[in-house]
Amino acid sequence: MPSNVDSRRGRIALMVAHCAGMVDLIALPLWVGALISHYRFDPQQAGGLATLFLLGVVVASVGLAPRFARLNGRRVAAVGFAVGAAGFAAAFKVTDYATLAALHAGSGLGIGAALSVTHGTIARSAQPHRLFALVGIALGFFAVVFLAATPQVMAATGAPTLFAVFAGVMLLAAAVAVLAFPAAPAPRQGAETGPAGHALPPLDKAVWFGIAGIVCMTVVQAMTFSFLERAGSARGFERQAINAALVPIGLVNLFPAALAALLERHWPARGVLLVAPLVQAAITATIMNASGYPVFAVAVAVFASVIIFAHTFAFGLLARLDPTGRAMAATPAMLMAGSAIGPVLGGTLVKSLGYGSLGVAAGLMAVVAVACFSRLPSSASRSAAHPAAA
Repeated sequence: MPSNVDSRRGRIALMVAHCAGMVDLIALPLWVGALISHYRFDPQQAGGLATLFLLGVVVASVGLAPRFARLNGRRVAAVGFAVGAAGFAAAFKVTDYATLAALHAGSGLGIGAALSVTHGTIARSAQPHRLFALVGIALGFFAVVFLAATPQVMAATGAPTLFAVFAGVMLLAAAVAVLAFPAAPAPRQGAETGPAGHALPPLDKAVWFGIAGIVCMTVVQAMTFSFLERAGSARGFERQAINAALVPIGLVNLFPAALAALLERHWPARGVLLVAPLVQAAITATIMNASGYPVFAVAVAVFASVIIFAHTFAFGLLARLDPTGRAMAATPAMLMAGSAIGPVLGGTLVKSLGYGSLGVAAGLMAVVAVACFSRLPSSASRSAAHPAAA
């Protein structure tokens, strides 16, 4: 039997699923590095394999999100993670590019499906803001452990071991999903499904604007994160110093989600979202133009915390605007679309105009994000989002 979404057992299952589904955001540098160093693929080929995985996640998320209310989340999560485990286990044993490409795409489809129902289920909980913050905290701890242990295992046993680690993580997530993945609360008649026999109502325009704002922030996140190491080198900082600036990121990222949970009832979500893109753009400009190392190091350390903090507020607000969970089931697509667009956009700008242009681009994206977030209401409740429920 599936557990309740707001029970301890259900929350633990969602934490495990979130960590497994978001592993690419943690492991991407190791992933691409292994493909280049061990398999001897060039950077374009290695990046292409990672992009195929991300595209698989996006396709699965976009395809399943509109149907979330009709899906058996436990079954989709278990099968999706099992597909991912099988794909990575097979990747551990092969070396040719075409086969690896197919396995990356297939794994992305499976994991994207599992992650979509995970986020959709979180959105249907009694406290989506707090539960999303909780799984974010879990991801922070997982990142610290993963990045501390996996490079050492790879050094001792070989780079392909990374795929075996991925397979193990996905297999664990599949097992936990079978045993404890929670069932989302049943839709309320009128409030979420409309009259019997009718299709779900279309998403409110405000929800679409909120989604667009999140995508803008994820593009800036990926664009900046992809080139911050190279920007530091261009400023004359030594590689050792740049690596030292990257070390605190994992530890710093433990706190934003917890802080967002504590401030849920004290800071308005809309206000946070109107300010966050501007702060993110300012930090990007600092990283790309800093002439002194201390300023560069501090900006790098806190950069990712902005989107983690803001996304928690966005998730909670949008989950209340859309009680069906469909919009938040598309969270993987929002995140991975930015991850796919950002590096390409950033590389094009750097090649043509230099690293400083990324700060300008981040500022322009921030203006678009703020315009989108300005269309959100100051607050939302499940009943307010669908007056028919009253």
